[in-house]
Amino acid sequence: MREETPYNPLDKVHLGESVANAILRRPVEPLPPPEAFLGAGVYAIYYTGDFPAYRKISERNRENRFEWPIYVGKAIPAGARRGGFGLNVSPGRALFGRLNEHGQSVEQAGNIDRSDFFCRYLVVDDIWIPLGEALLIQMFSPVWNTTLDGYGNHDPGRGRYNQQRSPWDVVHPGREWAMRCAENARTSDSILEDIETAIIATF
Repeated sequence: MREETPYNPLDKVHLGESVANAILRRPVEPLPPPEAFLGAGVYAIYYTGDFPAYRKISERNRENRFEWPIYVGKAIPAGARRGGFGLNVSPGRALFGRLNEHGQSVEQAGNIDRSDFFCRYLVVDDIWIPLGEALLIQMFSPVWNTTLDGYGNHDPGRGRYNQQRSPWDVVHPGREWAMRCAENARTSDSILEDIETAIIATF
């Protein structure tokens, strides 16, 4: 006799799926969105360009399909990062600001074009943001989350430039602060081999 698990709509996984599905129903906009907005939440970034390593991802997104994000992230209020998570923390323009930073990163990279990037975003109540992000990463295994680390990094600041340049900055060089960091021990070709393997496994 089979044992069936009762469906619980309030199970945290199902609640996370609700957030993830809500963002996938949102309209696609350029990266960053043209108009500023208030709120914190989750976002998915899509690539449609010709960079060879991402060909299979681009194919899933061209012709307005936008089926496969290259990166998923979250933006939480600044106060939440200091431990005031969820209660009476004004989000300000946290989500728009994060998307704007991502737009600047691809703008500064020398071998990808910002006009090939698009995004979906969803303003979400604070408590559901990490769960929504985690579910989206689990659903799509975006290559800039799972394999090519560093896209979401910030300038480490003076005194910390002795740390290695991230793999993302090795493959897509150009961010001014990243070029001040120490060279990564790995070459771009070596990292691109990992990306190719990951994308083959995903698709």
